[in-house]
Amino acid sequence: MTLVWVAPDQALPSPENASPEGLVAAGLDLSVPRLLEAYSQGMFPWYSPGDPVLWWSPDPRMVLEVEHFKISHSLGKKLRQIARQQNQENPAIRVTCDLAFEQVIAQCAAQRSVSGTWISPDIQQVYTDLHHTGYAHSIETWMDGKLVGGLYGVNLGRFFFGESMFALHTDASKIALAHLVDFLKFADVPYIDCQQETSHLASLGACPIPREDFLDALAWAKDQPSPVWPRGTLPLGWPPTC
Repeated sequence: MTLVWVAPDQALPSPENASPEGLVAAGLDLSVPRLLEAYSQGMFPWYSPGDPVLWWSPDPRMVLEVEHFKISHSLGKKLRQIARQQNQENPAIRVTCDLAFEQVIAQCAAQRSVSGTWISPDIQQVYTDLHHTGYAHSIETWMDGKLVGGLYGVNLGRFFFGESMFALHTDASKIALAHLVDFLKFADVPYIDCQQETSHLASLGACPIPREDFLDALAWAKDQPSPVWPRGTLPLGWPPTC
C-alpha cells in the first residue's frame, strides 16, 4: 500500500482503503474541522511527536457496548458506597463531568510519558479546542477534593469515542468509566469506541468487531441528536433524583 498524503484542503480518503495495520493517511493538518471529519468516518489521529499526523481506522475495532460493561465485585462495592454518599454535602468520592478537561488530558499524557505518549502538546491543544466547541468531554474522579482519575473522549450523535484515561488511585479511572456508562445508557448512546484491542479493555466488556460493522453502526449513530452533557456532578442513577 502507498501511504496517502492529505493536504489541508483535501478530504481524508475512505477508511476502507486502510493498510492491513489500519493506517489510512498522513498529513500536517490537526484542526477541529479535521478531527470532526475523521471521527465521522471512523478515523482517529495517532502519531509520535514531531512526525506527520497519521490517521488510523483499525480492523477489527475494539468497541464497548454500554449494556455489556463489566463491573467487578470490588468495583461494584465501591460504586454502591459512592451512590449512597453522593447526595451528601461533601462526599469522600465525587465524580464530575467537564469540570477539569485540561487537567484530565494532561494527566493522561503524564502517565504515559515514561514509555512515550501520543498525547503531545499539539494533541492536548486541539482536543481542548474540541472540548470548547462541545464535542469533547471529560469525566473526573475526585477524592477528598483532589483529582485522582478520569477519562476524556469525543461525542458525535449517539456514539462516544473514548480516547484515554488515567488513575492516581486504585479504580479511579474505572469509577469514572462506570459513571460515564450510566449516563450514556440514560442518553441512549449504545457504543463506546475503544480503538485498539487490549486485555484491560476486554476485562471491562469491550470486544473487537469488524471495521465494516463498526462503520455501519457509526453511520447511523453520528447523525442522531447528541445528548445534553451535564457540566458538574455526574451522579449514578439517571435521571438524578434531586
